[in-house]
Amino acid sequence: MRRRDRPLTVQHLNQLLLLCSLVLLIAVIAVRVSSRSGLPTLLIYLAIGVVVGEDGIGVTFDDAQLTQVLGYAALVVILAEGGLGTKWREIKPALPSAIALATVGVAVSVGVTATAAHYVVGLDWKQALIIGAVVSSTDAAAVFSVLRRVPLPSRLTGVLEAESGFNDAPVVIMVVAFSAHGPVDHWYQLIGEITLELAIGATIGLAVGWLGAYGLRHIALPASGLYPIAVMAIAVVAYAAGALAHGSGFLAVYLASLVLGNAKLPHWPATRGFAEGLGWIAQIGMFVLLGLLVTPHELGDDLWPAVMVGLALTVVARPVSVLVSLTPFRTSWREQALLSWAGLRGAVPIILATIPMVAEVADSRRIFNMVFVLVIVYTLLQGPTLPWVATRLRLGEKDTTSDLGIESAPLERLRGHLLSVAIPEASKMHGVEVSELRLPTGAAVTLVVRDGTSFVPSPSTVLRRGDELLVVTTDPVRDAVESRLRAVGAGGKLAGWLGTGGQETLDQRPVSRERAERRRRGEGRERDGRGGRNGGRG
Repeated sequence: MRRRDRPLTVQHLNQLLLLCSLVLLIAVIAVRVSSRSGLPTLLIYLAIGVVVGEDGIGVTFDDAQLTQVLGYAALVVILAEGGLGTKWREIKPALPSAIALATVGVAVSVGVTATAAHYVVGLDWKQALIIGAVVSSTDAAAVFSVLRRVPLPSRLTGVLEAESGFNDAPVVIMVVAFSAHGPVDHWYQLIGEITLELAIGATIGLAVGWLGAYGLRHIALPASGLYPIAVMAIAVVAYAAGALAHGSGFLAVYLASLVLGNAKLPHWPATRGFAEGLGWIAQIGMFVLLGLLVTPHELGDDLWPAVMVGLALTVVARPVSVLVSLTPFRTSWREQALLSWAGLRGAVPIILATIPMVAEVADSRRIFNMVFVLVIVYTLLQGPTLPWVATRLRLGEKDTTSDLGIESAPLERLRGHLLSVAIPEASKMHGVEVSELRLPTGAAVTLVVRDGTSFVPSPSTVLRRGDELLVVTTDPVRDAVESRLRAVGAGGKLAGWLGTGGQETLDQRPVSRERAERRRRGEGRERDGRGGRNGGRG
């Protein structure tokens, strides 16, 4: 092989590493700038790609297929990170609403947007349906990054996060179907195909997530750094298995990550930090690559058509889809208005716009340019104004309680656990004495780290914000201990008596079930100084 035919040399690798590391550093600094200015980070990343690209520094990149492949890989990581950070107790009540928005709502949005693209902009029906499907999916990266900085009620956050995790799957199927050569299948065939792929993806995702969580909880790995790697590997396995089984790999990876994220795995803070870092890298790489793919001087002719399609999507299609989907759930008009405005778009529509380009659909480049402009314009409009809209609708939550960060390290031979508990600023565990934690029998606070100094606490030691506790617990009461700590963190020393957070209390010890059974059988009442079932909770 001749020298010039070699795809990569060490010198090329050095140049590539230098360029990529500089881009990453600039992107990290851009996060700080965007947090102060309110400018969405995705626009800064896109701008970096545009500056490096053909109309900027001059790097030429026009490989839509490579962009699609890498975009899919990045989306897998982003969905995995989002699923790992989603709390089941928040999205469980919102699950029916989220599923309705991700299915019925998407269908309504596609129809309304495609109609506007056909009659207002003049696109053929094929192109109109493609652009309607491409822009009807809310972006997981945008939703996960923006909503976690906006103090919304948990029920609305749950709806939006679950919707963004679920709706990628049906939209991808529709875009692929509309981009295929030849006539589109009958609507009932398309619905059947979408239903089957979602069912396969959901089944595989839940199964892989459950098996992975079971294995990680019962096998002690030799190094804590292996847990984050194993968790992300399990999530990617779910995607690959779902896709290879002709199901929705995106739904599979999100559900598997959701199961793993709520399974109380060992070394969980380290896993979350690792996944968050990978998510940032995926977002940066994906946005920069999409910025490279676009050619800015070609966007002028598609500016106003993109604005008109985006206006129809934002003002008509999204509110109508929310109204149709959520009316059966008796959602208030304020919540519907906020959900309509919070339908954030990001890199996912731009990635999906590469599907017709790879399939060589007529006017596919125009579709890509319109989607690119639409995302930029309406992200600038919706992202920074979302907190203001939430405030005007009186749906913002100013006083929220921070959850405890609890890390578990298994002691397999001893059948025990070490819980590392960090007390955040807003925790109501501040001012509580160690004895007032009322931990179940079999658990104890063995060490407190305060201001860099560690000491063994006494029962009268008063806990403070910023303290880190080391709690040793036996395996049978591990879950009850964590529930009790979270309850005290949310409700203070009176948690349990006041029913704070619906958490377990001291009476839910492993022996209490046996004692209660003896009482029901009338074999005698055991008196242990607690005054019966309802008296004197320790």
